[in-house]
Amino acid sequence: MLKWSPKWREQTLASLISDDVEWDLIVVGGGITGAGVYREAANRGLKVLLLEQQDFAWGTSSRSSKMVHGGLRYLGVGQFGLANDSVKERQRLMSELPGLVNPLPFLMGHYKGSFPGPKIFNLLLTVYDWMAGKRYRQYIDQGVNDYWAPGVNENKLLGMTRFADAVTDDARLVMRVLHDGNDKGGVALNYLKAVDTLRSDDGISGLSVEDQITKQKITLRSKVVVNATGAWTDALRATLGQQRVIRPLRGSHLVVPFWRLPVSFSVSFFHPKDKRPVFAFPWEGMTVIGTTDIDHRASMDTEAVISSAELDYLLDAVNHQFNQANIVADDIVSTWSGVRPVVSENQNEVVDDGKEGKPSSEKREHAIWNDKGLISVAGGKLTTYRLIALDVLRAALPYLPKALSPGSLSSAEPFLAIEEGIDMPRELSPEAQKRLIGRHGLNAEKLIAASREYAQDPIDKIATTDTLWAELIWACLSESVEHLDDLLLRRTRIGLLLPTGAQSEMAIVKGICQKCLAWDDLRWQQELHRYQTIIERAYSLPDSVKRV
Repeated sequence: MLKWSPKWREQTLASLISDDVEWDLIVVGGGITGAGVYREAANRGLKVLLLEQQDFAWGTSSRSSKMVHGGLRYLGVGQFGLANDSVKERQRLMSELPGLVNPLPFLMGHYKGSFPGPKIFNLLLTVYDWMAGKRYRQYIDQGVNDYWAPGVNENKLLGMTRFADAVTDDARLVMRVLHDGNDKGGVALNYLKAVDTLRSDDGISGLSVEDQITKQKITLRSKVVVNATGAWTDALRATLGQQRVIRPLRGSHLVVPFWRLPVSFSVSFFHPKDKRPVFAFPWEGMTVIGTTDIDHRASMDTEAVISSAELDYLLDAVNHQFNQANIVADDIVSTWSGVRPVVSENQNEVVDDGKEGKPSSEKREHAIWNDKGLISVAGGKLTTYRLIALDVLRAALPYLPKALSPGSLSSAEPFLAIEEGIDMPRELSPEAQKRLIGRHGLNAEKLIAASREYAQDPIDKIATTDTLWAELIWACLSESVEHLDDLLLRRTRIGLLLPTGAQSEMAIVKGICQKCLAWDDLRWQQELHRYQTIIERAYSLPDSVKRV
């Protein structure tokens, strides 16, 4: 049975229960950090198992700002190492995964009497471009509103500076990385929660886990355990009596139709009230406005939710920068909120009394702790996930087979370059082909072929999105879909891109799920209710805000 096909998870769990296997490495956490460790470990021949308590990329890694960037602001505050690593990884990912990690030009406006001035900003970008090995920066003082950024506030505007970063679909990047690990022999399971560590005289010997679907308890043995759970890092470390180190910070975003705020670049600017950086950028045919940066004090067991104060904050920002746009709540198609697992500067006293200091002042470097074979990692950036994975494996080396040496961890494995040999339908534009190959690699051709059995025109786009019906079908057949929200919010993003969670497409989605996943009418109704509840609670306007 193919990995991640329907019923594969059920069979694999049965074998985990019946077989007394010791894994070289168990990775807890199915976000980008855990996926990166999983892929690098599997590529080096380790017997590796990955567990995710919810769905793959359910947490921060499907609800980030979608940026694969060098962190220009980190360079501005002296974090040169982080910025240099990030810029170089950004360049690598764009070259290895075109169609998934794509260039995104940025524009920063310079206003009379406001920071940053064009000269200072140019000096910063000179270093930024030097790190990339390529010049992107360009100063623009003519035709700003005619061509570069229509609708931007021109009051006291001196000009704008163009520079470059990259954008991705974060959840699809996670899936691409996990697929690579699967192909190298790893085993990855969603909805399997680590509830406790198993300990011996020598340290960690495994995990006690619970299947979140059946509630069955399972004991797993491993030479070493990697805790890559991001904002949930403290939970597993607490089983060993360790203190809290994570400060969860929430970042929320608004999605509006492109026609309401047409931007071809990411327009970066400072909020008029607190001078925090905010941006509006094109993504998947829509425009995204983000982000906030506040302490997240709600339960981590449910999706983070945008507050009415955050909504007002983002609307104030965008309507100040685009002062004729008049974006209002009724324009918003969807929202999302993610929780950043920031490692607090004061690791011995992470408190909830409001005295932690400004969230934006916290550093974003990753940190690693070794608690006798429980290797925990938190912090860092999506862009540098491969470098973080190598650091984690270096920390785990004392517990791993001797055949794995420090020299084998000198660099991350590149993604397979796919230039020729994939037979794609001629009806697909070159851009659509590039997009499919970037997201699915060699599976792009299989994806089209497999979907023809389940849809008459699988290469048709879903409504106004760039997503093909074939991608949704493939996800059902080959990507461990257990719930409807897995399919519509993470394997595809149509729940974010179409009004009311893509309600208009539910009749077709129902037919596909019933054919591919063997869901009967009762199961479909249960899944639809679950999905609609999630959309209304976590991906829509706050409860206190009513549409007109």
